[in-house]
Amino acid sequence: MNTKTVAYVFGAVLTEVGILGFVAALTTNGNLIGLFHVGTLDNIIQIASGLVALGLASMGGAYAKKYLIGFGAVYGLVAVVGLVQGHTVLGLIDVNAADNILHIVLALALVGSGLVLPADDGIAAK
Repeated sequence: MNTKTVAYVFGAVLTEVGILGFVAALTTNGNLIGLFHVGTLDNIIQIASGLVALGLASMGGAYAKKYLIGFGAVYGLVAVVGLVQGHTVLGLIDVNAADNILHIVLALALVGSGLVLPADDGIAAK
């Protein structure tokens, strides 16, 4: 596995989750599947994060590596701000405990993948 593959997976998942946040049947009292808080801006941010991942992954492993580390750091910052402020991130998006945990997990997974995995698949061009 390499950074390009991981960025594609994260990109697809983040884009899909952002889209699902707009599906009323999957949201209860503003929470996706009754657990994660969603809102218009939050959904747009998720979709944008996913599309950036897909775009950079398509440009190559080195770009995917930068995405993983960079966006992982951003999600880490979002987690810290969410924990400090309690129920909001800079007054822009509402968060709950499940969101904060998810942001921590995303930050660790993204940065960890970016630091540990190779940027290429290890297959030499012929």
